[in-house]
Amino acid sequence: MTTKKLTLMAILTAIALIIFMIEAQIPLPIPVPGVKLGLANTVTLFALFYGAGSRTGDGVVSHAKRETQHRPLSYTLTTANAFAVLLARIILGAVFTGRPIVIVYSLAGGLLAFAAQVVMRRFVSDKQIWVCGAVGAVFHNAGQLTAAVIITGTPVIAAYLPVLIIAGVFTGVLTGFIAQFTVGRLNKADVKRV
Repeated sequence: MTTKKLTLMAILTAIALIIFMIEAQIPLPIPVPGVKLGLANTVTLFALFYGAGSRTGDGVVSHAKRETQHRPLSYTLTTANAFAVLLARIILGAVFTGRPIVIVYSLAGGLLAFAAQVVMRRFVSDKQIWVCGAVGAVFHNAGQLTAAVIITGTPVIAAYLPVLIIAGVFTGVLTGFIAQFTVGRLNKADVKRV
């Protein structure tokens, strides 16, 4: 791994952690536990799509071809790099909030959402990252709700699922559009420099 790539991953982790910490301090006016914007997921989506092979209108573009078309190899992020950024943000988020239980809920939601987004990435283009964001948010909420049911031993909590799914779609579309805009702007900037 190059120093530039490691630096990019560290910057993305720091950005995600800052967003997570700020968002943790802002209560949403929704009386349903677990509903939040999830803006830190924007960074995960960015890391997944910036440099990874994806679909365009002409079909699948290989990872190697995108590297040569858009940016130097040192700035190309892999799925493993994106996963490392997510994992670091989850662990550091639990440490900095001072609530160890946060790591259980964040891992349950984050890992399930990440898996869903990795699968979805095969079927969406850089202009459809918002779809990936919505799917990831729904899976994130489902993972956290499952963890809550297991930890508390209270299956009635599952009654929140419909509300969390609806909230997840809206918040996921928002984070997806933010990531899509950022990836699009950086890809255009990279093309101009080539």
